[in-house]
Amino acid sequence: MPLNSINTNVAAMQAVAAFNAINAEMAQVQMRITTGRKINSPKDNPAIWAIAQNQRGELRSLDAVKGSLQRGRSIVDVAMSAAETVSDLLNEIRALAVSAADFPLGDASRAALNDQYLALRKQIDITVANAGFNGVNLLAAGGGDRVRALANTSATSTIDVDPVDMSTGGALLAGLPADLLGGLGATSIADIKAATDRVNGAIGKLGTGAKALDNHLKFVVKQQDTLEAAIGNLVDADLARESARLQALQVRQQLALMAMQIANRQPSYLLQLFQFR
Repeated sequence: MPLNSINTNVAAMQAVAAFNAINAEMAQVQMRITTGRKINSPKDNPAIWAIAQNQRGELRSLDAVKGSLQRGRSIVDVAMSAAETVSDLLNEIRALAVSAADFPLGDASRAALNDQYLALRKQIDITVANAGFNGVNLLAAGGGDRVRALANTSATSTIDVDPVDMSTGGALLAGLPADLLGGLGATSIADIKAATDRVNGAIGKLGTGAKALDNHLKFVVKQQDTLEAAIGNLVDADLARESARLQALQVRQQLALMAMQIANRQPSYLLQLFQFR
């Protein structure tokens, strides 16, 4: 192909190709600046996009794990609060039993102490019956409810907290006198103390379960933060670098426009060869 041709302007085609390439790169840089990401779709980098998308799925699954742990923690916290109230009531019951033993059977003072005792026994059952959260009660009679909080995103591991029956008819409060009107001796008062000790031991187990839930929840939150940072390392754009690239591309774009103008003027220069004086 002749170098001096008016039918085919190679220089202009090259300038247009360079201009289009610069525009395409500029559009990519502007997209990165707008979104803050260097990987916005699979066509940017299919492998990195797939890895990041998989980790986003893991991040969303950890939200479900965190929700399960928070729900379990709330259930146990409500149960512990009620159980502490039961322990306080048992301390009062023990004090009443000791006081009642000081009065003979049929004494009016003993009858008054018995009324208080029965009210406290009833309060224990009321407290236990209202120790539920979101339909789960770890202290109710029968012990049918339990906490099984998710510990991982594959749902293959759980943080377990078992129920404890703190009703007056349960095993923990076995030996608690029906009233204070019968014969009260050292054995009866010892039974009340033993019931109190069993309740306090059960509260300790609830506390251990609550601590396990808290610790694992903290771990999951840290795991989410680490995953989020890892995803950012893969797909986030360096805005300072992209800003510098944008300025360089703007200069190259202007130079490409000037090159196009020069190339488009080249055929007109050939006309001067045919000017006769």
